Amino acid sequence: MSVTVDGDKSRLVPVRVRRILRGPRPENVPSLIGTAVTLGGLIDIAAGVFPRFRVSRMHAFAEVLPGTLGPLGPLSAALSLSAGVLLLLLAHGLKRNKRRAWRAVVVLLPVGAAAQFVWRHSVIGTLFSLVLLALLLRHRDEFAALPDPRSRWRALANFVLMGAGSLALGLVIVSAHPRRVIGDPSLADRLEHVLYGLVGLEGPVGYTKGVDWTVGYSLGALGMLTALTTIYFAFRPEHPAARLTDEDETRLRALLDQHGGRDSLGHFALRRDKGVVFSPSGKAAVCYRVVSGVMLASGDPIGDVEAWPGAIERFMDEAKAHSWTPAVMGCSETGGQVWTRETGLDALELGDEAVVDVADFSLSGRAMRNVRQMVKRIERNGYTTRVRRVRDLDEDELERVRRAAADWRGTDTERGFSMALGRIGAPGDGDAVIATAHKTDSDDDPHSPYGDLKAIIHFVPWGPDGMSLELMRRDRSADPGMNELLIVAALQDAPALGIARVSLNFAMFRSALARGEKIGAGPVLRVWRGLLVFLSRWFQIESLYKFNAKFRPRWEPRFVVYRNSRDLPRIGFAAMQAEGFVNVSLPRPFARRRPAPAPRPCAHIVPAPVEREIHAA
Repeated sequence: MSVTVDGDKSRLVPVRVRRILRGPRPENVPSLIGTAVTLGGLIDIAAGVFPRFRVSRMHAFAEVLPGTLGPLGPLSAALSLSAGVLLLLLAHGLKRNKRRAWRAVVVLLPVGAAAQFVWRHSVIGTLFSLVLLALLLRHRDEFAALPDPRSRWRALANFVLMGAGSLALGLVIVSAHPRRVIGDPSLADRLEHVLYGLVGLEGPVGYTKGVDWTVGYSLGALGMLTALTTIYFAFRPEHPAARLTDEDETRLRALLDQHGGRDSLGHFALRRDKGVVFSPSGKAAVCYRVVSGVMLASGDPIGDVEAWPGAIERFMDEAKAHSWTPAVMGCSETGGQVWTRETGLDALELGDEAVVDVADFSLSGRAMRNVRQMVKRIERNGYTTRVRRVRDLDEDELERVRRAAADWRGTDTERGFSMALGRIGAPGDGDAVIATAHKTDSDDDPHSPYGDLKAIIHFVPWGPDGMSLELMRRDRSADPGMNELLIVAALQDAPALGIARVSLNFAMFRSALARGEKIGAGPVLRVWRGLLVFLSRWFQIESLYKFNAKFRPRWEPRFVVYRNSRDLPRIGFAAMQAEGFVNVSLPRPFARRRPAPAPRPCAHIVPAPVEREIHAA
């Protein structure tokens, strides 16, 4: 290919060749190196475990991958196995641009290169490791992600997971030499041999000379890795998750006083287990929580719409600094447009929020017959309702409400994130609304800690003339229909409280459920609806939609904002964790209640003490 440049004809390098010589794009380097390290780790493990693998054709391929160590005798097999496990542990950190993973691999690669050159005399493998090391050093700026929020409970998780993995891999090692085993040991004997071997002791399984050292060294290496990584996690500096400080809450309340009527989820930004980033002007903020490496925001940004881009930019910078996956759950259509425009992210409709206009609500008409009959029946059974602002409750009654809300929770796990505040009657929440149901002719124990209280629902403010449903709880012995009774009472008493609009529960995939049950729905839509109905056995999908539809609301679409389609499963799992549907936290059976610690810095965000959340829909 000849072209003219500055009047001279010169033969230029083809475009494809220039791309190869230039190397991968900097943003792709972490993923490429992480993949190479993963493959090298798997081959190292296979070479250390399976005896036939060492003499197969893959042995030549293993020599050109990083981390392959020395002559595969008893000691080198254990070293190869250890290196493989460490490389697998570090590969994920490399793909997430973690600085500490980069430092560890930069140290390990020269060691692996020297081992290959001295023990294997493998020039190709040594050069490959050195080239990979040079690539890491050249693109070191790509590995600048800060650590994730963590605590020392990670040490217990590591001990459990590494112990289980070492046990499973140990069984493979013990069973990988069937022709060298003395006798016919049972599975129990092999398991006992693994347990003894992990702590450096001899087990009941016997091998011919040579193999016993290989198995012993390999099991001892696994046990040592489990112990060392657990000790590392136990004694490394703690990096707590971001929490709202008192100053953050004061600033957020000021923004909500001015712009809180824009989004019904705005008041839920005051949850104590959320972090916050403010725009440079301080006129807007984005609240978030980090779950499983996902930086999860909920609802629209708080504050002036014109300042939203500044807060969103800070949010994305924070996600990039820690290599977190950015995502937004339940933003409005306006919020989705701003997020996608400012960040290049994509949006997908997640469901609909049920909003009832108080002026249009009425129990009359055929459509409301079922709700009307249920309310009348409950009232005839001796139930009465009271709807009040939280500030109008005395301290004794407020304490009964809190105790009842905690005791009547239907699950052991606190649920809620997007539409849950996690507290009742806290200072500053006096504008919240509580509706209570009472059994006036109750024959229950007069010394009951709840008195005649049978059900409660809690609403948080939505600007000056709205409120959003936050919590519904009832005594399991009360008559069915308590929630319907209290919602109707709240809607009927709303004008006296200056409330013009009420946000009820969020219904996921509401449009798919509604269209799928209509006449003429296509086969794909019917299959999709059938899947949602099936999933409703475990998650409140169809039940929330039908419950909300009873009150004839208008439906406001809500969206999830995400970076790539492949991130959606991870975002969905993180959202389920945040909402409390998947509980992966470690139990603390011996935990004691202690005074809240003083706030400590977390990167450049100052956390505040965690408060116990109370929510269940």
